[in-house]
Amino acid sequence: MIPRNFLCFILACSLWASGCRHSGPVPLEEPLQGQVRDLETIRKSGKLRALIAYSATSYFLYKGQTMGYEYEMLTRLADHLDLELELQIADNLDEMLDILEKGEVDLVAHGMAITAKRQERVAFTDYLYLTKQMLVQRKPDNWRSLTLDQIRARLVQDPVELIGDTVSVRRNSSYLARLENLSREIGGAIYIDTLRGRYSTDEIIKMVVDQKIKYTLADRNLARINASHYPILDVSVPVSFSQRIGWAVSRQAPALRSAINDWIAWEKKRDDYYVIYNKYFRNRRSFSRRVKSPFYSLNKGQISPYDAEIKAEARELGWDWKLLASVVYQESRFNPEATSWTGALGLMQLMPETAEELGISDRADALQSLNGGTRYLRQLYSRFGEVQDSLQRIKFTLAAYNCGYNHVEDARNLAAAKGLDRNTWDQNVDSMLLALKSPENYQKEMVRHGYVRGEEPYRYVRQIFERYEHYNSLAR
Repeated sequence: MIPRNFLCFILACSLWASGCRHSGPVPLEEPLQGQVRDLETIRKSGKLRALIAYSATSYFLYKGQTMGYEYEMLTRLADHLDLELELQIADNLDEMLDILEKGEVDLVAHGMAITAKRQERVAFTDYLYLTKQMLVQRKPDNWRSLTLDQIRARLVQDPVELIGDTVSVRRNSSYLARLENLSREIGGAIYIDTLRGRYSTDEIIKMVVDQKIKYTLADRNLARINASHYPILDVSVPVSFSQRIGWAVSRQAPALRSAINDWIAWEKKRDDYYVIYNKYFRNRRSFSRRVKSPFYSLNKGQISPYDAEIKAEARELGWDWKLLASVVYQESRFNPEATSWTGALGLMQLMPETAEELGISDRADALQSLNGGTRYLRQLYSRFGEVQDSLQRIKFTLAAYNCGYNHVEDARNLAAAKGLDRNTWDQNVDSMLLALKSPENYQKEMVRHGYVRGEEPYRYVRQIFERYEHYNSLAR
């Protein structure tokens, strides 16, 4: 059995090579600092590198599913351009444009106001949506017992009332620039408390709720969705005219900007474009339900109701528990009563014959299913002892769990016959599994179990590792 800590290290070092179409935050293949890439170079690499922020609307986990406005839109963009999406999470929002200018990413996918000062440094895409900056302030503690006029009397109703007061915003943000301009416009000093760039706008809004700061500014869509969860907030006072919100690319990448603009224009003609926006910025009930949930990543909580059990089984298996959690999600979305048309049932989608062999009496019992499925994975893993690389061995195991050990062995034999490495999954055996849909391959002498729909196990392995990368980045 492989020690878990060693396996986690191997996985962390090797995941970038897993070939996932939409991969989570991973190391770059090679240093690219100072090497800004335009569309032709990006297409040759096959990867679109995007910088994204970890926040309640941009990129997060909820009940084991990767979600977020920027994440969903980036996924659609990568599909449109036929590129693999490689995400990096910004540790400091103030440094996002610096990272772009260094050529470490191709695109900053963050809701940035398009300002003249920023346009001196980078090029912006066409706007994704329009918004205004709003003052975020806290109502009195006893606001529910007050009339509307009484509440208003205790709140700032006009930006001019901020003269001599302090507003807290992130440094280098458009909010700071707006406050500086506002002070000049109203002819009086507004004192600005600058916060570190590691704080998201959602976190700063929560500081107002917790009375750690008195005021802040936020884009209207973010302000309203947060106020729906924290009724004690007032976000009714605008401090700006309408602003365009877009993504940033290098000024040296005009073809990339043009391609993204074409995509945005195409998206704006589709209903999905507005459905996705409403999903994250207007569905107040969904937002409140999510942030209250223990299965929400920003709470640093659980991935699933079965995390403790998954961790215990993963220790026995010798895998990172988040990888096993990704398998469980792939099989059942953590639903112990999930069924498939093939007759598979439960968290680990065990077939009746497999369950009987494993001594599982109730496939719908979550703990029995998890234990049985993990034991079956262990059995399969042991059968690939010839594979020395632990990461590749796990991929063989997962493919066999999906389509059966014998079909994977056929693909390994076919790989060897064609001069490929039978002990390497990526770009070797995986391609042979895909090839087994063709008679010219599945009728060969070394193929003993015939036709298989190779696309299913091929996608199965890729999707599990894609999700694992997100889990590894967003879950504790």
